[in-house]
Amino acid sequence: MITAQQMRAARALAGIDQKTLAERAGVSLPTIQRMEASDGVVRGVVDTLMKVIRALDESGVELIGADQPSSGGGRGVRLRASGDR
Repeated sequence: MITAQQMRAARALAGIDQKTLAERAGVSLPTIQRMEASDGVVRGVVDTLMKVIRALDESGVELIGADQPSSGGGRGVRLRASGDR
């Protein structure tokens, strides 16, 4: 599961634009734009979501789910729950 906010942050962390992510994932630019414009959890075809997640992973970004520890020792991004802000 990936949220639109995670997707935008992951792309920014990797230093790539929407077009580059679309190319690396093998999906269309409008698909990336639609995913990033959604509210909350990105919905779509599972295969497409997996391609995007794989492309982000190959770009060096580790997606961290809520309440999950990070397995790597590198930098990461995590948004605190709204009650913790």
